Amino acid sequence: MGLACARSVALAGLDGRIVEVEADIGGGLPRTVLVGLPDAALHEAKDRCKAAVSNCGQQWPQSLLTINLSPATLPKGGSHYDLAIVAAVLAAAGTIPQSELAGTVFLGELGLDARIRPVRGILPATLAAAQAGFGRVIVPVRQAAEAGLVADLEVIGIASLSQLIALARGDQVPTADPVDLVDDHGPPVDRRLDLADVAGQLEARWALEVAAAGRHHLFLHGPPGVGKTMLAERLPGLLPELTVEESLEVSAIHSLAGFDLSEGLVRRPPYSDPHHSASIPSLVGGGSRMARPGAISCAHRGILFLDEAPEFPPRVLDALRGPLESGVIMIGRSEVQARYPARFQLVLAANPCPCGNAATRGADCTCPPMAIRRYADRVSGPIRDRLDIQQVMRPMRKAYLRALAQTESTAVVAGRVAEARARQASRLADSPWQTNGDVPGPFLRTRLPPAEGLERVEDAVSRGSLSPRGVDKVLRLAWTVADLEGRDRPSADDVAVALAMRRGEPPGSAQRVAS
Repeated sequence: MGLACARSVALAGLDGRIVEVEADIGGGLPRTVLVGLPDAALHEAKDRCKAAVSNCGQQWPQSLLTINLSPATLPKGGSHYDLAIVAAVLAAAGTIPQSELAGTVFLGELGLDARIRPVRGILPATLAAAQAGFGRVIVPVRQAAEAGLVADLEVIGIASLSQLIALARGDQVPTADPVDLVDDHGPPVDRRLDLADVAGQLEARWALEVAAAGRHHLFLHGPPGVGKTMLAERLPGLLPELTVEESLEVSAIHSLAGFDLSEGLVRRPPYSDPHHSASIPSLVGGGSRMARPGAISCAHRGILFLDEAPEFPPRVLDALRGPLESGVIMIGRSEVQARYPARFQLVLAANPCPCGNAATRGADCTCPPMAIRRYADRVSGPIRDRLDIQQVMRPMRKAYLRALAQTESTAVVAGRVAEARARQASRLADSPWQTNGDVPGPFLRTRLPPAEGLERVEDAVSRGSLSPRGVDKVLRLAWTVADLEGRDRPSADDVAVALAMRRGEPPGSAQRVAS
C-alpha cells in the first residue's frame, strides 16, 4: 500500500498549468483506474505505462491502482503525462524514492519498450514549470536542448525508463541507445532567399521593401510566371531578426505545433504558406477537445503567404478578418478556450482570372466576363480593405535583360529596411507599438504630426473609392515611405505614392521605385 505524487503540465493554448499526478495502491482486485478528465490518448496511458514498466524489468502493482490527475475539473489531453504517471506509480510501489519527485516536472511519452519518446509543447510546458517555481524538469533526451532554452532551470534528458529509475536511485545511468539520440527531423530549411534572383519588377520590389519596412499587408496581382511567389518567399529575408522576447514566444508556438527546436530558439521571422485546399481549422487552429495552433499562429511575427488566394474557400479567407485586426485568435471548445497570438504579415497572390491571361497583352483569355468577376470576388471586399498595398505585376518584355543588371541583393534592401525600422522605433518609443503597420488610427491621427497633401485622400473618400479604414492605411504607408527616404514627416509626394500603392494604381509620375 502506498501513495505518491508527481507533477506534469496541462497546456491550454500557450498557457500552462501544473497538474499533480497522484498514484494510490490500495486493496482490491488488480486493476488500474485513471480519473481526472483524460482524453482518449491520455486514457490509454495506463496500458502504455504498464507494458513499459514490465519491459524494463519492474513489476506493475498487482492490486487496485488509482491514478488521479488533479485538478480534476481541468480537461487534460496528450501523451506527455506518461512519464509523470509511471514516476508516481513506481514511487508509490517503493521502486524509487518519493523524495526524488519533489520539485521536478515530468514530460514525455512512453513506448511499450520503455523508451521515452518526444512530445509536443515541451518549451511552453517548461516555461510554465519555471514560472510555477520548479527547479528541475525531466524530458525526452531528443528535446533536452529545446527545454534548455528556458533559463535558470535544470534540464535532464532521458532516453528510457531504465535511465529514470537509475537516476532516481542514484545508480549509474545506463547508456542510451544511439537510435534515441538521432534527430529525424533533418536540417532546418533556410528560407533566406536572395532578392537579386528576381529580375526586373522594380515597382513590385519597391512595394515589397515598403511592406517589410512598415510591416504592411501586401496583395500581389498578376498573370502566372511574373514572380509573385518568388517575391513573397524573399520577404522574410528583408525583415530584422526577432528580439529575445519575440523569439521565445514564436518558439513556444512552434514547439506546440510539433516543429523541431533542436537548433535553438527561432531567431528569424517565420514563413507559413498553406496550400489553397487548407481547411479553417488548419489555418486558424483547432481540434476536437484541445485546440492546436494553426498556420496563422505559426506565422506569428512573420509572414503568412496565401498563393492563388481566390482558390481558397471564401470562408477560410474571411476567417482572417479578426486576427488581422486584433493580432490574436481565440479558439473556443466546450471544455476549454485556447488563445494563440497571431500577429502576422499577410501576403496574398492572385491571377487576374482563372486562366491567368486577362488584361495581359498578347495573350488570349478564354474566360467569360462573369467568370472573371466571380473569380475576383472570391477575395471579399473586407479582406481587400485590410490589405495595405495592392501591387499589379506585369510580364517582363524588352526591359528584361536590362533589369538583370539593376537588381539589388537582399542584404542591400534589408539594410534600408533596418534603418527605416530604427526610425519608427525611435518615433514610437513611448508607445506599445514598434512599426507603422501596427499603429492604430486614433494614435496615428492625434499624436503624430499630420502629413502634407491630404487633399487627394479627402477627394478619394468623398468619391467613395477609399474607406475610413483606408485613410489610416494610406497614412501609415506615407509614414513608411518617409522613413525609407529619411524624412521626419511625410510629404505631399509620399501621400500620393501611398494612395497609389493602396489603390493598386499604375506607378505614374508620383510612384518611386527602388533604384
